[in-house]
Amino acid sequence: MNRAIATTVALAVSLAAFTGCCGESVDKLADRVFDTAISQYKEMDASLSEGMLPRTFENGKLVESGSGWWCSGFYPGTLWYIYHYTQDPAFAAMAESNTAKVLPEAYKSVTHDIGFMINCSFGNGLRLGGHDEYAPVLEAAAGNLAKRYLPTTHTTRSWNGGGPDGTWLFPVIVDNMMNLELLMEVWKRTGTDSLKTIALDHANTTMANQYRDDFTAWHVVDYDPSDGHVRSKVTHQGFSDDSAWARGQAWGLYGYTMMYKETGDKTYLDQALKIGNMLISRLPEDGIPYWDFNDPAIPSTLKDASAGAIMASAFADLGRLAPGADGKRCLKMAKKQVRTLGSPRYLAEKGENGHFILKHSVGSLPGKSEIDVPLTYADYYFIEALLRLTGRLD
Repeated sequence: MNRAIATTVALAVSLAAFTGCCGESVDKLADRVFDTAISQYKEMDASLSEGMLPRTFENGKLVESGSGWWCSGFYPGTLWYIYHYTQDPAFAAMAESNTAKVLPEAYKSVTHDIGFMINCSFGNGLRLGGHDEYAPVLEAAAGNLAKRYLPTTHTTRSWNGGGPDGTWLFPVIVDNMMNLELLMEVWKRTGTDSLKTIALDHANTTMANQYRDDFTAWHVVDYDPSDGHVRSKVTHQGFSDDSAWARGQAWGLYGYTMMYKETGDKTYLDQALKIGNMLISRLPEDGIPYWDFNDPAIPSTLKDASAGAIMASAFADLGRLAPGADGKRCLKMAKKQVRTLGSPRYLAEKGENGHFILKHSVGSLPGKSEIDVPLTYADYYFIEALLRLTGRLD
């Protein structure tokens, strides 16, 4: 069977599964998914090497990472979510031990991903597990993230390097919108106004420079640190510089929804709704995006469950925050996406998929890395979306 035929068959199976599960309530879907998650993550924890965290499952083998991998906070964060759902002390213990593995990253300033690493792990433990002793860890991490802010660019720096050709001076990726939540969380707890100021400046600058007229986002904007002018705009992990890389669009939707929730500034609500409306108009029937909205091989190309899961969690939150028809439209899409992700096409069988929950995510297709595999952040945002849709998470 050639690739085009195989893809068509897979899509047909996926659509059939999606159609068959639409009558299931979100509460029943959540119960079913968490039943799988409980089993999978118990086995995952038992399979990990000492001090290591899961990254993906490729070629029949679990791929592990140390705490320095940008995704290190997602697995302990998901364990906290499962504990929140079950109130099972065994999951609290698993969450605590895996959260502890990430501790060294809070005291480093070498990566913008410190928000993913620390807010998803220690932050969830503080918010959901009652671990007040985690607060200083978040404060240290926020302080280190703030060191990456440059007043001339009005942004926090993303990658430390100069990009694939070595010419980038101060790259900022749309993903950075997600790490602003750490700054806002610590501002709320400590009243450190400089953290809020940095978050607002970064969000506003990203809104001005990272978005096209159709509300799709470039992946990377490179600034000149000497005067802050924009040097270039590219889409490093997408099909082309002018394409809409799906996960990048998901990060933006989530980030501006979060910023509205944290500040009440309707400018952010308006931005989130414009991104959301763009996505709703372009998503395929089952709600799960292809890895890049502009890949000319659609529909004979890969879908990205991780982008779908991030969008679902963002749409679930935006649906509660936005008034009237806007909110209803967002909630409808969130429910469609979680139902598709909860279908046999994407939800793993117990004991399979390296003990991850979701199948079929794409890390970096241009980089030939993590292609059509499970990923920790896909699991994290899928579980978060279900908690939000069932009213278990603010």
